[in-house]
Amino acid sequence: MFTLEQVRSEIASAGTIRAAVNMSNAALIRWDETAGALVGLSAEIADRIARELDRGLSLIRYGSAADILSAADGGEWDIAFIASDPSRTDRFSFSPPYISVEATYLVPVTSPYRTADELDTNGIRIASARSAAYTKQLERTLKRATVLHVDNPAAAVGFLVDQECDAAAGLTEFLFNASERMEGFRVVDGVFSRIPQTIAVHKRATNASLFFADFVRRLGGADAGEEKNGVP
Repeated sequence: MFTLEQVRSEIASAGTIRAAVNMSNAALIRWDETAGALVGLSAEIADRIARELDRGLSLIRYGSAADILSAADGGEWDIAFIASDPSRTDRFSFSPPYISVEATYLVPVTSPYRTADELDTNGIRIASARSAAYTKQLERTLKRATVLHVDNPAAAVGFLVDQECDAAAGLTEFLFNASERMEGFRVVDGVFSRIPQTIAVHKRATNASLFFADFVRRLGGADAGEEKNGVP
């Protein structure tokens, strides 16, 4: 078991919880100009955590999961809203998923490929953010297509625009937003991955890990049971 004081000492020793959020995951976090604040499910859950622990909250924005992971060793954040993946379990402990999001591909409108499955074809080059959980899944599951590693989701889209690849992989909502900003590109039908979104803490934060496992279970149907992009 754990006590809230033990949890506070691990993730809010200075009185404020620093929560890393991935701004490329627009399905869960985005800046609302009207509100002048970050909004979305991750922001709502972070606020609930801070209230439950009776601590302040600082949402720290990062451009990608890779940026969050790179900042981990520098002690920039206490908790992070990122996807769980087997390649990350040596450094972090993950809560159960509070929701899942989908990943798919952006292609030129002239591409002959209409569905996500069709893109696993010999000679096809897919640009994908190197540290993203969906990229790890692509590496494990693609049989014929080649993954081109780039720094972040925006760079994957840039590769596609520059005709350095045949498709850009990314979270569905991020790619839909990109297709609306640019002419000549479309999101294919279907998905290649459903990625569990979790609350991560550093491996040493053993009491906080137990707290978040319990916290997400207690969210129950209020949050964890909602659907996002058609995924429970």
